[in-house]
Amino acid sequence: MKKAYLVLENGTVWEGTAFGAETDSIGELVFTTGMNGYIETLTDESYYGQIVMQTFPLIGNYGIIPADFEGNCSVKAYVVREWCRHPSNFRAEETVDRFLKQKGIPGISGIDTRAITKLIREQGVMNAAICHTLPADLAAIRQYKITRAVEAVTAKAPYTLPAEKERFRVTLIDYGAKHNILRELIRRGCTVTVVPAETTAEQILAAKPDGVMLSNGPGDPADNSAQIAQIAKLCGKVPIFGICLGHQLLALALGAKTEKLKYGHRGSNQPVKETATGRTYISSQNHGYAVVSETIRNGRLSFINANDGTCEGIDYPEQNAFSVQFHPEAAAGPHDTAFLFDQFVSRMEG
Repeated sequence: MKKAYLVLENGTVWEGTAFGAETDSIGELVFTTGMNGYIETLTDESYYGQIVMQTFPLIGNYGIIPADFEGNCSVKAYVVREWCRHPSNFRAEETVDRFLKQKGIPGISGIDTRAITKLIREQGVMNAAICHTLPADLAAIRQYKITRAVEAVTAKAPYTLPAEKERFRVTLIDYGAKHNILRELIRRGCTVTVVPAETTAEQILAAKPDGVMLSNGPGDPADNSAQIAQIAKLCGKVPIFGICLGHQLLALALGAKTEKLKYGHRGSNQPVKETATGRTYISSQNHGYAVVSETIRNGRLSFINANDGTCEGIDYPEQNAFSVQFHPEAAAGPHDTAFLFDQFVSRMEG
């Protein structure tokens, strides 16, 4: 067992035990509160450029199951209280340690993740490094910035996943899409064509899709000016459904603004309130930015976060578009809001 350090940009140092790849890494340190779903967390490309810390103390007890992957592993490093060396699950193919080694991603265990979570909640998200020797200074950590995130995770070329009984054809713009979004659409009779983030509105409309899905993804939404311009051209031409980053990009395309949250919403236990009915749903979320509710144009607020009141959904009747900040595909997470995919199908029927 080798010693490792988690060094925060404010100078705080936590000593722990290394696992995963024997390398150093710098990233934006964030925490996620999910009690399960660590496989989906590790393979959610919305975490690109980030060091992910699990608040649940034991990670890896059911091993690594490739069938449950949601995408490629794009995290910079992994922080846990304890990792399980001997997982027990008939579907498990390897351990978390071996998986991280294969991906070249370092991990650190044996540290007080609750104390670090409290620190982030009080002071906000900050950069950090996992290293095997303490750095001489903090300049590299403090200067780190996530850039070109969508470009790094988007599909390199278009591809199509057919529905068994095709009812609709959906174009999904891939900003870092989770696989379960595709599964939910296919399950409802949608043949899905996945296209890279740089695909133009003209190319998308030329294929005459019945609907367009704007996927989740990483980074600051305001950095994606080219994608925002293309979404603006799509509005009003075809039914649109946006999730997470797709929700933010659609709002920006229609004149709203976004802001960075103090520590974001990450986990499978985030309550959202539907404004029209007052009903509260439990949702899966992973985002560090939010649409500023007061800046919404051409639409109405449809969901808010029950904890902090931030925007969780917008409906745009005139554009036949809607979006949510949370993850209705819920992998991992509760299935409370899967009905939103049915609403998207209803709009395509209309």
